[in-house]
Amino acid sequence: MRTVLRRPDFRLLFAALVASMAAESVLLLALAVWVKDLTGSDSMAGATIFAVIAPMTLAPLVGWVVDRYRRRQFFIAANLVAAVLLGPLLTVRDRSDVWVIYVVAALYGLSYITLTAVLNGLIRHLVPPDLLADANGLLQTVRQGLRLIGPLAGAGVYAAVGGWLLVLLAMTGFLVAAAVVGRLRVEESTPSRPGRRGPSELGAGLRHLTGEPALRRALLGYGLGSLVMGFTESLIFAYVDLGLHRDAAFVGVLVMVQGVGGLVGGLFSAAVVRRFGEVGALAAGVTFFGPAALALAYPRLWLGVVALLLAGLSLPLTMVGLNTLIQRRTPPRLLGRVTAASEALVSGPQALSIGTGALLVGVFDYRLLFALVGAVTTAAGLYLWRGRGLTMPVAGPVRIPAPRKPADDGVLSRGGS
Repeated sequence: MRTVLRRPDFRLLFAALVASMAAESVLLLALAVWVKDLTGSDSMAGATIFAVIAPMTLAPLVGWVVDRYRRRQFFIAANLVAAVLLGPLLTVRDRSDVWVIYVVAALYGLSYITLTAVLNGLIRHLVPPDLLADANGLLQTVRQGLRLIGPLAGAGVYAAVGGWLLVLLAMTGFLVAAAVVGRLRVEESTPSRPGRRGPSELGAGLRHLTGEPALRRALLGYGLGSLVMGFTESLIFAYVDLGLHRDAAFVGVLVMVQGVGGLVGGLFSAAVVRRFGEVGALAAGVTFFGPAALALAYPRLWLGVVALLLAGLSLPLTMVGLNTLIQRRTPPRLLGRVTAASEALVSGPQALSIGTGALLVGVFDYRLLFALVGAVTTAAGLYLWRGRGLTMPVAGPVRIPAPRKPADDGVLSRGGS
């Protein structure tokens, strides 16, 4: 990671992303707390998270738009727009204004997809292929650290002062990110903008994901695991209440333990990618979630701490493996669409599993459901592990393969990154 930080261009991007991710981390939980405070309703507070996730359905369109513009300029514009979108929150006063929070949450979710799609292309343009895992690992380490303190800090600021200061802090983070990247000097060609066969262009990212063997296996395996991973969002409350016999606030302690595991996973993720390849790192991340869930089926505090450390370790390994694989196996001109499509394919099942888990925990014993999560994620991890040879480290430069049937994509080979 020190090697990639020696690059001045990446240092600027890294500083911008720290500001942007800090803005994200303080805002998400606080929006739900804000709705809960105004309405007193748990379901309306939970609907805030759904509002953030719902724009995932627009991912193909978002990716297509991102691929039509230069990455640096688009990143600056997206952060400026994100800051502006938060402005209406300053008008929220009482329960009648809750709709404003929902609208802003949905627009914020849309901006998150956009920033993720353009970021992969910008990193791919700035960082050599052999340092992509280091760059992604460093960013995941920071993201996990911010997840450890950001949501609690955001909720604390809201409780102490109110939503207005929180909104201003988040807006400042996005504005700083835009200003820092504005100092970045990147030579980019102008992306081609064909005017015909729009539907074909929108589906180009999904076709590339299904046509490239390593990406196809990665999305199938991770998607299978995502179908049940979301169960744990509800199961952890039952584990604390029925298993450990503690107050719901103790969930915050376990989340902090998981955050520590995430920091460790972020620090070692690049080394895992170099040793086992991108699919191997993804397999390790998904597989670690299996024994973690199985351990939570047996309610003992010491075992729960070990399980949450493993669960935290799994997330950065998964994300670094997947992001690095996408960056290395996708032509630059398709990176926006492929990133957005992969985000939708993973987040969609995960959102569905969160809702399903909330229903199932009221019907079945939480220990049985944890065992189910453990079995499915272990199976998904082993499926991915069997395909690790698709991305085993090789000597020489990394080849970026062309998508299947490029003539059908309706785009030219020149790209913006």
